[in-house]
Amino acid sequence: MTKPIELYYWPTPNGRKISIALYEMDLPFELHLVNIGKGEQFDPAFLRIAPNNRMPAIVDPDGPDGLPIAIFESAAILQYLARKTGKFYGATERQRVEIEQWLMWQMGGVGPMAGQAHHFLNYAPSMDPPNDLPYAKERYRNEVARLYGVLNRRLADRDYVAGDYSIADMAIWPWARGWEGQRQDITQFPNMAAWLDRIWERPAVKLGFALAEDQRADYVVDRDAQKVLFGKRGG
Repeated sequence: MTKPIELYYWPTPNGRKISIALYEMDLPFELHLVNIGKGEQFDPAFLRIAPNNRMPAIVDPDGPDGLPIAIFESAAILQYLARKTGKFYGATERQRVEIEQWLMWQMGGVGPMAGQAHHFLNYAPSMDPPNDLPYAKERYRNEVARLYGVLNRRLADRDYVAGDYSIADMAIWPWARGWEGQRQDITQFPNMAAWLDRIWERPAVKLGFALAEDQRADYVVDRDAQKVLFGKRGG
């Protein structure tokens, strides 16, 4: 590999999936911060890379056939990097299917539901005017609890969700570690708690989590960022 991967990133759970993966896979990268609180995800140059105006995204100058490739959506990036390096994606088709099931479980369940829980429990009540919606708060808190119950049962007889440590763990962990903000009782999920600690002991996870951590803002009180993040935008 002659050129570093370009990482378009902000320190959110989805962004940290990729920073962790890059450190775990020992891939050099060049960091491009996309400050979502300032609306930089809507910049036309970024939209050419990530048309859904969401980070993370990457550009690999050494893509297939030696040509550059831009990739958005965190699961697609994880799968691409794992195929590129031959790491954390299993050695057989059966193992890959197992990993992909849990990767998609995170993308379709944990990420969206935990994100909504964060929004309605923390951000919406602090908005101007406040949007304190008990039904939404309870609905998403309960669904996150159900999902963590699934994860906890899965981890009853194994250290990682799909056998060996994999991109599925890298995808789930940054969201699951936010259980406090999702108003969850971690004592109800002892296997999940042990898994969270087990993954946190990995040096690459610590490095990936810390990347640009000092740039984070408190969107609970940042009114300008709220207007950007939660305002209406057309297609």
